[in-house]
Amino acid sequence: MGGEHVDGGDQGVAPALHWRKTTDPDLRLPRLPGDADFRVLLPDSPRFDALRARLDAAGARHRSVRHWVEDEVITTVRPGGSVAELTVATAVSSGGRRDWGGLAADERAAAARDAFELVWLAHEPTDDDAAPVPAADLVPPEWVDYLPFPTLNPAQAHAAPAVLGGDEHLVVTAPTGAGKTVVGMLAALRAILGDKRKAAWLVPQRSLTDELDRELAAWRGRGLRVERLSGEHLTDVGRVRSADLWVATTEKFEAICRAGSLQAALAEVGCLVVDEVHLLGAAERGPLLEALLARVRGAGSPVRIVGLSATVSNGAEIASWLQGALVATTWRPTRLTWQLPQVPASSDRTTENTLRTRAAVELVARVSGDGGSVLVFCGSKPNVRATALAIAASRGADTAGVRADDTERLHRVCASVGVGLHYKDWEHKRESEHRFRNREWDVLVATTTVAAGVNLPARAVVVRDTRVGLDPIDTATVLQMFGRAGRVGAGEREGWAYLVTTELERAGWQEALVGGYTVRSRIHEDLPDHVLAEAVQGRLTTVEHARRWWLGTLSHHQGDSDTAPVLEAVGFLVAEGFLARDGDRLRVTELGLLTARLMVDTRTGAALRSTLAQVPPPTDPDEAEDTLVLLVSRLVPELAQAPVAEAVRPAVAAVLKAGGRRERIAPTTAATGPGAGTTSSPGDLARAALLLVAHSPELFTRGGRAVAGLPWGTLHPVLDQAPRYLGWLAAQGYLRAVHPWVAIVASDLARRVRWRALGPPRGAGRLLWMCEQMAPSPHTDDVVPRLWEAARSRGVAAPDWPHTTPPRGCLLGQDDYLALLRERATGVSITVSDGEATVSGLVSGAVVAWSGLKMVGASDRAVVDCPPGATDGVAVFTRRGDHTAIGKLGTHYLGV
Repeated sequence: MGGEHVDGGDQGVAPALHWRKTTDPDLRLPRLPGDADFRVLLPDSPRFDALRARLDAAGARHRSVRHWVEDEVITTVRPGGSVAELTVATAVSSGGRRDWGGLAADERAAAARDAFELVWLAHEPTDDDAAPVPAADLVPPEWVDYLPFPTLNPAQAHAAPAVLGGDEHLVVTAPTGAGKTVVGMLAALRAILGDKRKAAWLVPQRSLTDELDRELAAWRGRGLRVERLSGEHLTDVGRVRSADLWVATTEKFEAICRAGSLQAALAEVGCLVVDEVHLLGAAERGPLLEALLARVRGAGSPVRIVGLSATVSNGAEIASWLQGALVATTWRPTRLTWQLPQVPASSDRTTENTLRTRAAVELVARVSGDGGSVLVFCGSKPNVRATALAIAASRGADTAGVRADDTERLHRVCASVGVGLHYKDWEHKRESEHRFRNREWDVLVATTTVAAGVNLPARAVVVRDTRVGLDPIDTATVLQMFGRAGRVGAGEREGWAYLVTTELERAGWQEALVGGYTVRSRIHEDLPDHVLAEAVQGRLTTVEHARRWWLGTLSHHQGDSDTAPVLEAVGFLVAEGFLARDGDRLRVTELGLLTARLMVDTRTGAALRSTLAQVPPPTDPDEAEDTLVLLVSRLVPELAQAPVAEAVRPAVAAVLKAGGRRERIAPTTAATGPGAGTTSSPGDLARAALLLVAHSPELFTRGGRAVAGLPWGTLHPVLDQAPRYLGWLAAQGYLRAVHPWVAIVASDLARRVRWRALGPPRGAGRLLWMCEQMAPSPHTDDVVPRLWEAARSRGVAAPDWPHTTPPRGCLLGQDDYLALLRERATGVSITVSDGEATVSGLVSGAVVAWSGLKMVGASDRAVVDCPPGATDGVAVFTRRGDHTAIGKLGTHYLGV
């Protein structure tokens, strides 16, 4: 069938194919062989009624799609009607003009054909409106009230028998919006109510622990104990032990696995629900998740794994690795149509950004003009602001003189026309969420964090960028973002998703989106960390155990049988002091135990210790703090890679030039255009933030939205990460694993950074340590500030008071308080004479003497041998975390 018919030719040639996507109402119908498979996808618009009539007359099949924007020809028909290999040609359309690219005949043509067929099948007329199934038909009736609805949709009904009727591990795959959360609930209920064991539910981000915790509020009302665990919530060990369900980030759950105090509670966990199990293939979270699941996989495991995913394409392979089963469904409550609008490729980033912004503005106008809501995802915060401003201008907002980095004016003009912004440190993001969710605003422009972290469905999704920062965006992230389109929660029955591409990217993205996201193991990237974690938990005590552990990884399951990297990891851990080796046997050192429990990356830790070991002891406290801040900021990847927006680069540069000292910080003006900001180097933001804490702590006690021109939201991520690494260095004082100056300065800085809102000066670390000891978790955050303020109001600067009655507000009992007093460094006396350092008054601790870079004496005894005239100082570190010293360290860091 076709516009004009020609003879079919040689009977040995496959039937002709000519599939067309068009936005041209005047499309000229081609001359095709009589048996040609001629199909057309075109806009669902009255303007195309005449074209539809012509297609009907020609016997061509066609389907109309709302918000259609693509122009593409996939064909085996050559001019004149001959049949040859499959080719594809795509047009860049703008303002009614179509610029056609050349023909491609390789895998790009096959990808285009498959993408066409997906849309074609999605828009096939159907009367199928699957009815919900009463939950009581598949779920024990007494469990139904724990579910959000009394019925199950087809995807949930399909998964329920496998979840409730068996014990094997499961990987459950279903499209976004198909209700996988209910499947996870069934798995958890089966463990808690059916098997009388605990369940743990792992999610990838802190924001998702909050969202899931809200969804499970009804469980608390029915008597189940649900405990949320994430980095920002302090752990109440008693409540964790008694909880029926833990809702945790993967990182927090792994931290619990490494903590000796909760091993008995872990043994009670019968089910591990893993949300977004496809993140096994993610660079950041994948290795940790793989190591965790490798621990409990296998047919005989006492812990059942139920993994949930909307995007994984190799779910059967993941299930096979777990020695479980795959439960897959393609049912989705709404129809999703995705397209890849093109912009011309450009070597100039500014030009390409302009073209992408223009495309996003046009797509938003198309959907919102039809009464729909739109989520626009951008790869960076500057792109969020620039795109939101452009959309606001297109809607008639007065944007004259408004810069994209003038956040307050930007917020006002965007809000005036129903456009919200959302990214991690956007001050108005909660308002944006609320107004967009309640349909007060119909456009939300956001970074990719919304795709994974906040459930905000819309009618359409526009992915403006194919890069996140400097890195290519991955298929799983795009599919997650696409999944926000047409969610039932938004009252939609259809969804539209668009990824803006250049003509150079389009074919690759067609192939990737048709094929879905394939999980590949990334555990090689952090292998020493996971070998150490297994050793800490007692599962790896010999080199042979390390080899066997590798056999249980996803990497090995996917064909990597080389055990040499594992042996190299063991060798690295031994060489750096994290493990000790005696023949084939391996033992975790105190440094290894500390590193694993604080979840410090072993390579980062080794780099820090190696570099600091070569730094001569500073001659004054300013130099000590500045040196430590510089090295930590540059050597810790989370700090070194913290992005610095162009708008704040001048402020960062000003703080660095002033050394973090308020009185030296010169006024700065924000960048006003590309290239206007100063350049930044790795670690600059973290270094500026830490220098401000060290030298201008009073700035953190004030109100306002910025500190020295740096927005709070920009500072918080690095200041929240730094204490972990500083605390790790501080704890090595007792282990005699770093130079005393490093441990003492790090101890002081770690607590001053954590409690920065109190404005603690240099030397306040010991008093803050004492306050922490008197206010154990989960009350630390509330009680420490009160204890601190009470002490400072009485002129107390150090924890060296003589009285033995617990101060008001102390949460320790009398016996525990007395034990704390004994474990202070208070009362410790150090004298150096005749080649010996003598320590008196020490209950339990380590004594270290040093000369220059070299530690000349180290002991847990009261007497340390010191070569005459070769000692620069002596320090004492108590087991519980206090310290004292003679010399310059004692002068500046004892709080006296």
